[in-house]
Amino acid sequence: MRILFALLGLALSLVAPAGAQTAASHAIDIPPWFVDTFLDLRDDVRDAARDGKRLMLYFGQDGCPYCTQLMQTNFTQPAIAAKTRQHFLPVALNLWGDREVTWLDGKVMSEKELARQLKVQFTPTLLFFDENGQVIVRLNGYYPPHRFEAVLDYVAGRMEKRQSLADYLSAAVKEGASAELHDEPFFLKPPYDLKRKRGGKPLVVLFETRYCSGCDELHREGLRRPEVRALVARFDVARFVLSERTELVTPDGGKTRADEWARALKVAYTPTMVFFDDSGREIFRIEAYLRPFHLASSFEYVASGAYRREPSFQRFIQARAQRLRDKGQAVELWK
Repeated sequence: MRILFALLGLALSLVAPAGAQTAASHAIDIPPWFVDTFLDLRDDVRDAARDGKRLMLYFGQDGCPYCTQLMQTNFTQPAIAAKTRQHFLPVALNLWGDREVTWLDGKVMSEKELARQLKVQFTPTLLFFDENGQVIVRLNGYYPPHRFEAVLDYVAGRMEKRQSLADYLSAAVKEGASAELHDEPFFLKPPYDLKRKRGGKPLVVLFETRYCSGCDELHREGLRRPEVRALVARFDVARFVLSERTELVTPDGGKTRADEWARALKVAYTPTMVFFDDSGREIFRIEAYLRPFHLASSFEYVASGAYRREPSFQRFIQARAQRLRDKGQAVELWK
C-alpha cells in the first residue's frame, strides 16, 4: 500500500505546474537511491529491519559545503555508495524544511522542529538507528571518505555490541599523517587543573591522536589563521591525547585521566574540541571536519556568548557571514 501511494505521488508530481519544485540556487543533489518515504520514522525503522538494513537519517541544507562534500565526494565513491545501498535505508531531511515527520514516539512535527528537538548544530548530521529505533551512531558534521566508510562498516556490522565507535575507528582507520603531535604556545601546561572559576575564561579542550591528518590540517591551516588566533586568545586551551593516561582535574572539579575522560565524553573523532563555560558546563563541541571559517565561527559563538541567546549555531553562522559581507569582506566557506 505504501508503494502504491508513493507511485501515486510520483505521478502527481509529473503533472504539477512548471516551477512547483524549483530548486534553491545552491541546491545539493541527493543521490537517486535515497528513499522517499512518508517520513514516519517508526515505519522506516521497521522497513529497514525487514530488509536486513538499518535506517540512516540525514539532515542537510542548501548552500552547505560539507553537505556538498558528502554527496559529491563520499557518495560518488563506488565502495561507499554500494555499502550504503546494501546495508542502509537512507532518508534525507532538510534542516529548515516544513514536511511533516513522525518521530519514534509518535509525535508529528516539521523537519525543522525535529532538527531543533535533536539539537542539530552542524550539517550534515547523520543518525544511524538499530532495529529497535535506538540511535547507535550520530555524526555531527562531515567525515572524510575513509572515516565515513569505517563508520558504515561499524554500523552495518552491528559492532556497537562489541566495542565503542572510538575504539573501532582507532584500529580501523589508518592515515598518512605525522607521528608527532603539534604543540601550540597557548596550550596549558601540566599539572592540568581545568576547574573553572566564575568570571574566568571559557575553556576549550582539544582531543587529538598521532597519525591524524585532520589534526595536522588543524594546526597547519585553521590555527594559523589570524582571526582564529585572535579568538583563541580569549580561551584557556588544553590538549590531550585520546588514549593517554594524563592526570587532570575536570572543569567541574573531578579527578580523572585523559583516556577515561574522553570515553566519558564519548569522543570518537579527532580532532574534537569541547567547549566549557566558566561554571564547568559543556556548552558546545566540534567533532567533525571543519574548514577555517567554521572553526573561527565556533570560537566566536562561544567567546561572544552568542550561544546563550541563539541556540542554533547555523543561524549564528548565517548572521556572522552576512555581517562580514556587509563590511565588504569576502566570506569563503571552504577555503
